[in-house]
Amino acid sequence: MAVIKANINDLKLLARLMRAEAESEGKLGMLLVGNVGVNRVRANCLDFKGIRTVPQMVFQSPGGFEAVQKSYFYQRARTLEIQLARKVVNGEKYHPATFALWFFNPGRESCPSRWYIAWNTGRYKSHCFYAPTYSDCPSVYGTF
Repeated sequence: MAVIKANINDLKLLARLMRAEAESEGKLGMLLVGNVGVNRVRANCLDFKGIRTVPQMVFQSPGGFEAVQKSYFYQRARTLEIQLARKVVNGEKYHPATFALWFFNPGRESCPSRWYIAWNTGRYKSHCFYAPTYSDCPSVYGTF
């Protein structure tokens, strides 16, 4: 059962984002990006108040994803990425992005323990993931 509303066009949009942000990190890397996206739609807190749909989340400005500014993002979604997007929309969670609302690539540097107000939840390949505290954003920790 879906944890956010998403029609096929939403799944394709999320799939394109997942690929553009993390294709080089394989399926798990793309799933982690998908978790962050779904978390942002569910959160309704901090930088994500009023973000209730996949298109709002993908194209949020300011504070959105760098990938939407690259031509690679605008290629059609492939079957594999659509399947991965469906998994995260259906509530599958993957560590370290389980409750994460942000990620970034620090290059060769290690992940800072904090990034703005969020705490580091771990790293997967080139990306560090960050989650808010429960008190800052209880809705992202909600049950499905």
